Amino acid sequence: MTRPLARVLALLELLQSGGVRTVAELAGRLEVDERTVRRYVAHLVDLDLPVESVRGRYGGYRLAPGHRMPPLMLTDEEALAALFGLAAAQRAGLSAASATAGETAAAKIRRVLPPRLAHRLDALLSALTFTTAPASAVPAPAPDPEALLTVADAVRHRRPLAFRYTTADGRTRERTVRPYGLVLHAGRWYLTGWDDGADAERLFRLDRLAAPRPLPGTFEPPAGPDPAERVLHALATAPHRHHVRLRIKADPARIRAGLPAGLALVGEPNTEGRSDAESRSDAESWPDAESRSNAESGPDAEGWSDVELRVAELDWLPGVLAALGAPFTIVEPDELRGLVAALAERLAAAARAG
Repeated sequence: MTRPLARVLALLELLQSGGVRTVAELAGRLEVDERTVRRYVAHLVDLDLPVESVRGRYGGYRLAPGHRMPPLMLTDEEALAALFGLAAAQRAGLSAASATAGETAAAKIRRVLPPRLAHRLDALLSALTFTTAPASAVPAPAPDPEALLTVADAVRHRRPLAFRYTTADGRTRERTVRPYGLVLHAGRWYLTGWDDGADAERLFRLDRLAAPRPLPGTFEPPAGPDPAERVLHALATAPHRHHVRLRIKADPARIRAGLPAGLALVGEPNTEGRSDAESRSDAESWPDAESRSNAESGPDAEGWSDVELRVAELDWLPGVLAALGAPFTIVEPDELRGLVAALAERLAAAARAG
């Protein structure tokens, strides 16, 4: 929302509180000059709002007596968007003052919602976790709002779910899942849970999920990593077009901070030059604690860490590796070596031209 528009809405809220407001008072509250206040009032009049001018020593502006603003009316999707936006803003790290404003705004919205919808939105917000700040997310297919609310309710109340799921290759079939958590990562919604048909933990994209239906009974989620960590690990070990193996001389925390969340496994190479993560065939299942420890251990005695990524494209990696500012070697693929060399040549040419 632009700052002038925000101030016009703030002016309307002041006038709705009742009584006559002087121009000087409004200017002070809005932190603008009196001429700007009059311009904002004109905007409200243009919107057919009954703002009256009161003359005299104590004159100013007021809303016409007896006028009441219409009640807040939101569709289910609008309410979901508003409350989720406030939750995402808080997760993105707003200042304390802005966070307080977000909480009060969410409370105001909830007060005018029907109890049925309020309970369902509460379920969504309590079930949802983020892997990274939403501000960094990229556009992605949105899930059906009704399906999202149904899944969130099942997560919160630990109820099994049945739904239709379409895989990346276009196959659709019924799945029965014990849902562990909802996670928003890089603009996509994911459900993690136990797939009864596969007898293993699986990861599901909500935009590929349809007609979710809660089933009788409840279940107890297993101990272990939280849903966000489960999603990141599943994405990091999922098969993609390119399997990248690197050695980077840097602290693992620095490497993880420089590489996109959910794409990299960082650990010391084993005696065969391969990490344990590479040998796992089921990329969507969650390994036991010992396997995770082996796959993501510390650097070797000289400070080198083994890094694995599975990515769809390679062209973005050279710049990211350069930005790490740490020595690195490419184990595979050869195509990445060519891209890094090409970037180095472009940078050298730019330096010479300067």
